[in-house]
Amino acid sequence: MTDQVADGPEGERRERKAKDRDREAWIERGVAIRAGFYIFGTHLFAGFVWLLFYLGEHANK
Repeated sequence: MTDQVADGPEGERRERKAKDRDREAWIERGVAIRAGFYIFGTHLFAGFVWLLFYLGEHANK
């Protein structure tokens, strides 16, 4: 019984800290994935615009 009483509030604090760390890791992972998509999408769009300029420059007029 002594272990349960001593571990009660302290165990809850440790569990809360572990959940907070897990949540922060999840948020960081989400931000990294989102940034990767934005970077990839921006490069894809820039490549498409470059292709339009290239094709326009070489079009038979």
